[in-house]
Amino acid sequence: MKRRTKIIVGMVAALVVAAGSFYWFVLRSDAPPPVDIESAVESVTSSTAPGEVTTTVAAGVEGVAGTWLIEPANSFVGYRVKEELANIGFFEAVGRTSGLDSTIVIDGTTVNSMDLLADMTALSSNDSRRDGAIKRQALESNAFPEASFILTTPIDIGVAPDPGVTASFAATGDLTIHGVTNTVTIPLDAQMVDGKIVVVGSAPVVFADYGIDPPSAAIVLSVEDTGVFEFQLVFGRSGQ
Repeated sequence: MKRRTKIIVGMVAALVVAAGSFYWFVLRSDAPPPVDIESAVESVTSSTAPGEVTTTVAAGVEGVAGTWLIEPANSFVGYRVKEELANIGFFEAVGRTSGLDSTIVIDGTTVNSMDLLADMTALSSNDSRRDGAIKRQALESNAFPEASFILTTPIDIGVAPDPGVTASFAATGDLTIHGVTNTVTIPLDAQMVDGKIVVVGSAPVVFADYGIDPPSAAIVLSVEDTGVFEFQLVFGRSGQ
């Protein structure tokens, strides 16, 4: 009897360990945190190779005026949405793509144009199954491979901030996702560091406003009807 009890206890313990391992290695949420300007700046400064000479940009108008081009290496656009999984609970799904094309044109201290184009087929999360699913449903990136944001109202940044100082603005423009365009206003934080302009921003997205239906899968019980569109963008001056 005692031997049988020990066997049963051992089997239960093994199942607990197996379940814990499944959670840890397969279903645990290891989503990256929301974008913030400090982390974005750190990603730029940490990518500077030892001994590499960084560029110092003057403060004032001469420091920001001109045309700036996206540097995809430290830039991304992505989504953040909560989903409920069967027998597990809520998880935050985060997918990002660095397949970007973007240009900012600044005249004096006015941002006259800003366009951002993202390759949605390159979205990657912590689960390849999710990445494959959204190509066929929800975002349907196979049918709608691009998302974009086009600034429609110039941004007057007032006095150009000194390098290392965060400035906050609001960008109003046309956001196109899933082939549907809506006018949105996105709060931005920006900072100049090592001769680059670093910008982060995020805004809620109501999926119904973009004709996006929730994904369907056996393990997915529900997906919130609102997600977050977020981005981290690093720009270098054109011609440098």
